[in-house]
Amino acid sequence: MSTVLKTDAAFVPDDSFTATSHKGLTYPFGGAEPADGDVMPIVPGLDWVRLRVPGPLKHVNCWLLADADARGEGVALVDTGMNTDEARAAWKSVFKGAMSGVRVTKMIGTHFHPDHIGLAGWMCDHHDAPLLMTRGEWLTARMLVADARDGVPDDMLAFWRAAGWDDAQIAQARERGWAGFRRIVTPLPLGFTRLKDGDTLAIGRQDWRVVVGSGHSPEHACLLNEAAGILIAGDQVLPRISPNVSLGVTEPNADPLGEWFASIAKLKTLPDSLLVLPGHGDPFTGLHARLDAMDREHRERLDELHAFLGDGKRGIDVFGRLFRRAIGPDMLGMATGEALAHLRRLEVEGRAVKDVRDGVWFYRAG
Repeated sequence: MSTVLKTDAAFVPDDSFTATSHKGLTYPFGGAEPADGDVMPIVPGLDWVRLRVPGPLKHVNCWLLADADARGEGVALVDTGMNTDEARAAWKSVFKGAMSGVRVTKMIGTHFHPDHIGLAGWMCDHHDAPLLMTRGEWLTARMLVADARDGVPDDMLAFWRAAGWDDAQIAQARERGWAGFRRIVTPLPLGFTRLKDGDTLAIGRQDWRVVVGSGHSPEHACLLNEAAGILIAGDQVLPRISPNVSLGVTEPNADPLGEWFASIAKLKTLPDSLLVLPGHGDPFTGLHARLDAMDREHRERLDELHAFLGDGKRGIDVFGRLFRRAIGPDMLGMATGEALAHLRRLEVEGRAVKDVRDGVWFYRAG
C-alpha cells in the first residue's frame, strides 16, 4: 500500500485507505498502521515502523528513509524505540523480513527521550552507522547515561520537596533509584554528527531541512522535506495529545513553556498542507489547526491556573486544574514537571510570585 503525492504536495490515499477527520485534522491513512515487526509505506522511499513502549503512550513511530552512501544503498533511520526486549525483537523481524539485507546508513535521533533513542547506540553499532542529533539532545542523553549513581541526589530530593511531595511520595521515588535512564538506553557512540537549525540533510535523492523546536526537550530536531510536503515532527507536534512540557531539576529557572510557545509560532510559518509524521499517533494533515489547538490549550490552562492560585499553591496542588485524570505514582514526576512549567510561565509573565517557605515553593497570584 502507498499514497500518491501530487505536485501541489497534497496527499491522496490510494483505494486501500479511507481517510478520517477529527477536530480539524485529516488522517489520510484512516486507522491503518504497520503490523508488529513490519513496515508500512507512506510514499515511495519512506516507510513507517511502529513499536510498542510501556506506559500510557503505548507506541512510538519510527521512519525509514531511502538513502545511499559510499558503501551502497540503505535507509536512514529516524528514531528507534526504547531499549526493551520487545523492541529489539521487532527490529530483528523488520530487518529479516520487509527490510531483509537493508543497511542503516544514518541513525537520526529527534530528541533524547528513551522511547526515541533507546536503541540508537545498538543500531549504530550493528550497522556501523553515524549518529545524527542536535548538540543539546546528544549532550543531555550522554549526561543522563553518565550520571547513574546509586542513590537519588540531594538536589533531586529538594526539588521534589519544593514541588510539595510528601514523605511517602519521596520514599517511593527513592526506591526506584537514579539509573533508570541508563537501563532503557543502549550506550551511545562517543562521537556524533551535529544537526543545527536550518541544516539541509541529503538523504537519498531528497533534501530534508532541520527545524529545531524546544520546550518538550532542549533542541528537538524536526525534518522538513519541502519538495515532498512532509514534516517528520517527532514529539514537537502530536495529533491528539499535547507533549509533556516540564520544568526540571537541571534548569529550575528555565521557561520551557515559553520556549514551547515560541516553537509553535515558528512551526506555524511552515505550510499548512504538510503531511505530518508524528512521534506518537497517526500521520495527519492540518498542521496549523493542531498548532493553534496546542497553543490555545496551554494558554487556557495558564488563565485557569492564575485564577486558582490565590495566596499560594504548590506544584502538587494544581494538578486538578491542569490534568483531566487522577495522577498516580507512575505519572507523578511528569505531572510535577508540567505543573511547575506552567507556574514558572506565570511567574515570567508577572502573573505569579514564588515564595519559598521551608524549602517549599508557593506560587501566589501576582
